[in-house]
Amino acid sequence: MNAFSFYNPVKLIFGKGQLAAVKKELPKYGKKVLVVYGGGSIKKNGIYDEVMQTLGEAELEIFELSGVEPNPRISTARKGIEICKKEGIEMLLAVGGGSVIDCTKLIACGATYEGDAWDFVSRKAQPKSALPFGTVLTLAATGSEMNAGSVITNEETQEKYGWGSPFSFPKFSILDPTYTMSVPENHTVYGIVDMMSHIFEQYFNNATNTPVQDRMCEGVLKAVIETAPKLMEDLQSYEHRETILFAGTMGLNNFLQMGYNGDWATHNIEHAVSAVYDIPHAGGLAILFPQWMRHNVKVNPSRFAQMAVRVFDVNPEGKTEEEIAFEGIDRLRDFWTSLGAPTRLVDYNIDDTKIDLMVEKAMVYGEFGNFTKLKDEDVKEILQASL
Repeated sequence: MNAFSFYNPVKLIFGKGQLAAVKKELPKYGKKVLVVYGGGSIKKNGIYDEVMQTLGEAELEIFELSGVEPNPRISTARKGIEICKKEGIEMLLAVGGGSVIDCTKLIACGATYEGDAWDFVSRKAQPKSALPFGTVLTLAATGSEMNAGSVITNEETQEKYGWGSPFSFPKFSILDPTYTMSVPENHTVYGIVDMMSHIFEQYFNNATNTPVQDRMCEGVLKAVIETAPKLMEDLQSYEHRETILFAGTMGLNNFLQMGYNGDWATHNIEHAVSAVYDIPHAGGLAILFPQWMRHNVKVNPSRFAQMAVRVFDVNPEGKTEEEIAFEGIDRLRDFWTSLGAPTRLVDYNIDDTKIDLMVEKAMVYGEFGNFTKLKDEDVKEILQASL
């Protein structure tokens, strides 16, 4: 494995009834809090009322920013930054899924910055400080509750990029599985695809001697594969929601990536697709990832074959490594399809009209990917295969 240093300062507060911890954690940073949330589902399921009551009991002065989009937009983050600066906000609380948390991260960093927060996303500047923030997670998917990463869309320029900083880690994250039980079927599926994709991005790397990391990745994937169908049959199961919620956090809190760099090319391609078409991120990943795998089997057939055997129980007897690998990829696609995930870009009414534009968006920083470098012709082939 490669030499590495590991840092994750997030205090994880997991389990039923843990919201009360807000009263202990937030007042450490002041009295004025900006609560950030999405389109209103937390008001329908009662989480909003619980959060506001708890904040009131902590005697905090509450401000709100609602309407964070599924692909969070820079314009929304700018609204939050304006509120922070105008009202003297001292800390933030993200109540929602990964999109809300990603937006909150940019608001927190932008609130202490004199320039435009898009500078951080477009790599023109790095944060030097940030307002402290915590999260109350309502969707098992992205792992944003325990990492420093964030993805933001500029709707005016049709750009969507990931960014991160040591200042964009949450101070704490509260994960109550009951808060995910009202998540509808389609978003539950998207969350499962997203967390599995995060693990695959890390699993495909070029480091040597990573048996511990491999088994950790494979173990989380197996747990998700075993639990997901049961959850889809009973969306009100606390036990299954608990397993999937924890898997999503472990999938991208950097514990699985010690000692190597993951690939992340598929995410980069999907960001280009959803920047142009504004489709659900995980829906795009479900379509693109099997095609990225097929495109790159020859790079390291044994790696794909190992995944096929250990994660998808492919019988290797009498088969070449490539045959094993392709069977594993087929089983991945079949699994996601069985849950209800999309299989083709046409499922989102996407044709080849804007393929060149999507390639251009993906290639903005040049060749990318750590498992293998993708050029523009590679990206185009993957997109065409995904139609």
